[in-house]
Amino acid sequence: MKHCRLFLVFLFLFSIFISSFSQNKPKIAIAGLLIECSTFSPATTSEDAFRKRTGDALLNSYTFLREGSSMRERAEWFPAMVASATPGGALTVETYESLTNQIVDLLKANAPYDAIFFDIHGAMSVIGMDDPEGDFILKVREVIGSQTLMSTCMDLHGNVSWRLAENTDLITCFRLAPHEDAMESRERAVSNLLDRLESGKGRPGYKAWIPVPILLAGEQTSTRVEPAKSLYASIGPATAQKGIIDAGIWIGYAWADEPRNHATVMVTGDDKNLVVRTAEYLANHFWSVRNRFEFVAPTASLDVCLNTAISSNKKPYFISDMGDNPTAGGAGDVTWTITEVLKREEFKSEIGKSLVYASIPGPEFVGKAFEVGVGNRIEGTAGAAVDSRYAPPVKLSGVITSVLDNPGNREVVVKVGNVYVIVTEKRKGFHYIKNFTDHGIDPTQMDIVMVKLGYLVPELYNVQADWMMAHTLGGVNQNLIDLPYQRINRPMFPLDKDMEMPDLSARLVPFVTD
Repeated sequence: MKHCRLFLVFLFLFSIFISSFSQNKPKIAIAGLLIECSTFSPATTSEDAFRKRTGDALLNSYTFLREGSSMRERAEWFPAMVASATPGGALTVETYESLTNQIVDLLKANAPYDAIFFDIHGAMSVIGMDDPEGDFILKVREVIGSQTLMSTCMDLHGNVSWRLAENTDLITCFRLAPHEDAMESRERAVSNLLDRLESGKGRPGYKAWIPVPILLAGEQTSTRVEPAKSLYASIGPATAQKGIIDAGIWIGYAWADEPRNHATVMVTGDDKNLVVRTAEYLANHFWSVRNRFEFVAPTASLDVCLNTAISSNKKPYFISDMGDNPTAGGAGDVTWTITEVLKREEFKSEIGKSLVYASIPGPEFVGKAFEVGVGNRIEGTAGAAVDSRYAPPVKLSGVITSVLDNPGNREVVVKVGNVYVIVTEKRKGFHYIKNFTDHGIDPTQMDIVMVKLGYLVPELYNVQADWMMAHTLGGVNQNLIDLPYQRINRPMFPLDKDMEMPDLSARLVPFVTD
């Protein structure tokens, strides 16, 4: 009996210890909204384009916060909502208000918090609004208060307005383009947050912000090649300095005409002089290499790219249809390129070189193809429902070789001459080999693979035998100098190539207070 009482006392004391340990864990919320939007596209984005993650599904979407991970055990997590969408046109006001209100309401349900992880892209546009992420962060601050520690992670193609910088405490961004370090960067943002909470240091002593008047496309600033490769490699040593927490270089988003659209450098830390010097070093390094940025692959007109691919003995030869890249904000349904391809005599014969085109949306065409069936002929039109500025809907007359009953976005393949055109119900970016092999198409066995992308994502890049990027038409036209900018701050490189040396001195950002 005595041993039993001692055991019960032990259990009681142990439960108190466990409860106390649990109560000492910081309470951290997660919220975010991710999309980049071209204001040079006639497309608009509505709420049904967004994928919403909440609760455990959101928490488990971060590999470093999955059940059993060491980081998961360091806090009590309250995932509100992170909504994300394929890049596209500007959001309607109704969509923006609906999404942000949903996130805010979910945050209110478990407030107050010790901290929040704020996961955003940074290049969202909303019709009639400047700086929507800056507006969104104010809405979040209204719920969590000014003293709650906030760590923000962003895409390096995002924009850091002064308002956004002012209302976050810790901030970082991706350091690779393509974004192979996206999850690693988010983990760094959360790790910084936990370290500041557990050490009791809280907010950094200083935040330095420098707007850099450079506006370039991601295809010209890929970290696969110089000078971006070395520029971004310099961030690691900069953050290794004692007194620095993190540093970021934002390229910014080139296809939105808003005052906040430009490159930015930010550094956070506790050593004022070192924070300032590091930010100014990175900004000046960026400015000093501005004339060295080039496209990550050879570029030319569509005709030149096609002529080169047709005459090449390398297989598969990839061509990027850059101007209507849906993963950069293009409408994805511009038909100009596929129309020009189908005019070529080289592809009208089935004994010529093969080409697969991915892809063009055409919901009516897809519906008809499902009725007609594989192996049968079909004639109809696709594309140009959203962006018909450059070409009308493309006429497709050929044989159906595949139908794919994807929930919410069915796909078909029609063979026109020796061109395999993938038609989808909704626009779609083709990033993976499986996107092709699901249709029985092995892209490595095609002579030419044409995709609505800018730089190739790693999986496609690894299988290309050669690659060119075509200057094609659309809402993310790579000829930036020809875009009708009216509202960005000028002068801006490369639009104003002969501009004078800008002021790249660091501006210390105040912290929000009640």
